[in-house]
Amino acid sequence: MGTPADLRGVEIGPHAAPQVGDPAPDFDLPVLRSGVKGRLRLRDELKDKNVVLAFYPGNWEEVSAKQMAEYQKHRERFNEQGAEVVGISVDSIMNTTVWERAIGPLDIPICSDFWPHGAVSNSYGVLRTEGVYRGKCERAIVMVSRAGTIMFRKGYGDAELPPIAETWEALRAR
Repeated sequence: MGTPADLRGVEIGPHAAPQVGDPAPDFDLPVLRSGVKGRLRLRDELKDKNVVLAFYPGNWEEVSAKQMAEYQKHRERFNEQGAEVVGISVDSIMNTTVWERAIGPLDIPICSDFWPHGAVSNSYGVLRTEGVYRGKCERAIVMVSRAGTIMFRKGYGDAELPPIAETWEALRAR
């Protein structure tokens, strides 16, 4: 995989799996919802809505905080469009709890893909396996339809805030 700048505005690299139209890997991760720890299983979230998986490199990054705040601000509109945004990073749930308190409150679910380290991110092809940021997620959006298939995926540079209008357009197009 190339440097984060290589991902700007292009689909996630050639090793990525699954692709649009493929089944989305199910997962069960620790989650923080409105400050309360629990578990999130993808197939349970898909019962009545599409799910926007917002992978981000890590907590305590300015762009990640802006991204999650943007999703929080527009959560009602996502719900009106039949979608739920779920943030995912490889940071621990304890780290995520402290971060959410600092930037929140957030009602959107924020998942920890900490253990086994990056297993879910890897299954979606967004875990960095090389370079100084090895073990972190790429900043990427992967949308999963109610039917459990990938309906959109795109990678972004670390310093790039994914345009929320692009996400809404992808939801409307499906």
